Parts: sequence; structure tokens; C-alpha cells
Amino acid sequence: MVSTILEGNPDKNLILVTGRAHPKLASDVAEQLGIEVLETTAYDFANGEMYVRFTESVRGADVFVLQTHAAPINKAIMEQLIMIDALKRASARSITAVCPLVGYSRQDKKHRGREPISCRLMFDLLKTAGADRIMSVDLHAAQSQGFFDGPVDHLIAMPVLVDYVRDRLDLSNISVVSPDAGRIRVAEQWAQRLGGGPLAFIHKTRDITRPNKAVANRVVGDVKGKDCVLVDDLIDTGGTIVEACKVLREAGAKSITVVATHGVLSGPAVERLQACGAREVVLTDTVPIPEEKRWDGLTVLSIAPLLASAIKAVFDDGSVAELFETYPEHHGQGFLFA
Repeated sequence: MVSTILEGNPDKNLILVTGRAHPKLASDVAEQLGIEVLETTAYDFANGEMYVRFTESVRGADVFVLQTHAAPINKAIMEQLIMIDALKRASARSITAVCPLVGYSRQDKKHRGREPISCRLMFDLLKTAGADRIMSVDLHAAQSQGFFDGPVDHLIAMPVLVDYVRDRLDLSNISVVSPDAGRIRVAEQWAQRLGGGPLAFIHKTRDITRPNKAVANRVVGDVKGKDCVLVDDLIDTGGTIVEACKVLREAGAKSITVVATHGVLSGPAVERLQACGAREVVLTDTVPIPEEKRWDGLTVLSIAPLLASAIKAVFDDGSVAELFETYPEHHGQGFLFA
């Protein structure tokens, strides 16, 4: 029988708990760790309030609270905060909030007067609830780590995604494309891992008074006849990616492979991506992607081995950074598809 506790030395115990936002990911992570997710009683009252209770003792344990902030996002966030509070009051030794996707992470700065910095508020809420540490995958802006007064393990999905793409394209003809000027640094890292090919980016304008509205104007860089790899951190409604694909096709791109970490896929995203002309869309399962949002041109890679490896490294007081020097080979399983 598989235990819910991973024992460590000296006298350390690892426990994984999860909310209701993405239970499949939690069970996959637990399987990688060789344990089971701790059973939790969770339900909603008639007025929408939530109740959470853990069915076993967590006293003195290092507890990892896995909850991705997926739709309904505010419910997912509140449930995680309640879980963390329950753990604190139950005398957990340490509490790590594992948020594969952090809600409100795109609101990391003020564009206009009288606006909030909601990403900072998110980290403050987690800290106040009782989180000692935060673990996330591909924050919208890496400097958001500074919003939390404590350790932040900022994991990157790039090694998983790069290794998948590398096996499926002619590396001598690849051009890595950033969907905007702000992510050129990420595109540079992609290009280095794919053999140092050329870079390009899409010059776009955004109306900051309207949500999910951007216009791609032109491509900067040589993409004619190239197999373009269009990389982004998150696909929400798909508008940015679709506009970028249109510009790349007009510039003579041979093919387009869209790659992103978080597949939020809100509203018309699926229909847009199916019709955008990309040869393949590659995502990870940091947020749940139900069957009705999947199509033949979509590949979803499991992020569970990466999360499990990072959780184990934190529990063993090891180095999280060193994981990325050998990942994905170090877990010895090849690719897991979600």
C-alpha cells in the first residue's frame, strides 16, 4: 500500500495536498514521488463559502499545497488560502504553496494611475495565510519573485518543451520567434538550446484600456522559408498568437510551431488556434485542459515530473537550480503526455 507520507532524514516527513482545481496533476506528481495525495475533505456551502479539513495529522510535516489558479480562478485561490491556513493551525512544520500558474501574475506593474498591482497582492495573501515558500512555473515576469518575502522556486518549463520540439524539427532551419519585444530574452534562451539559430520578434501594439486586445504589426527578423517556433508563457484567448501567426505567414514562414507553458484557453481560444495555420500547438498541463478543448493539432506535455523533482529537491535541502542542467533526462522516463 502506498503511503501518504514520504519519510526523510532526520525525522522529516513530506506530505502533498491539493485543492479541487487540478486533482489529476496532483495525483501525477504524487505518483512521481511514490506517495499518495493526502485525503482532504472539501466542500462548498450553499452561499459559496468553502470548507477544508485534512483527514490525517500534518503536525511537524513539510506540506506542499498544490493548487493551480485555473478557472474559476478566484475560487481556486481562496481554496488554497484556506488550506494553507488550516495547515498552519494544524502545526505543519513548513508550508510550500505550489502554484503551477499564479493567478493575476500578468498584473505585475502599473500602466496607469489608480491601478492595483494584483500580482503583489497574490503573494501577500499567500504569505499572510501562512505559506513559508512558493513554487511556480514560468511566472509572467521573473522579477515578481521579489513580491514574496521568502524563498520562491521559479521553475521553467523550457527544458521539457525544447526537448520535445528538438526531436520534431530540422534544427538547421529553425527561427525562434517571440510574440512581442518583452520576451526576447526567453526567445534567446530557446535559440541557444536549439543550436543557436536566428531570432525574430513580432512588433505589436496593445490597447491598455481594453483586456485581451493586441494588434501584431510586423515581424522584425528573417523568417522567410524558416520553420518558426513561436514561444510564449501563456495562451489565454489566443488573440496574440493568432495575430503573430498571420504576420509570420505573410512574411513567408515555411511552418509555425506554437509553444507555451500555460494553456488557459479562454473563450474563443480553441477555435482561433485551430484556424491559425500552425502545424502544432504544444502546451504543458500546468492548468487542466479538458477533452472538449483538445484537437488533433494539440500536444500536451506533463509538467508532473518537473514539479515532483523540484518538490523532492526542496524536501531534501538540495538544489532546485541544478535540476535544469539535466532535465528532462534526469528523471529517466522520457516524455509523459498529459
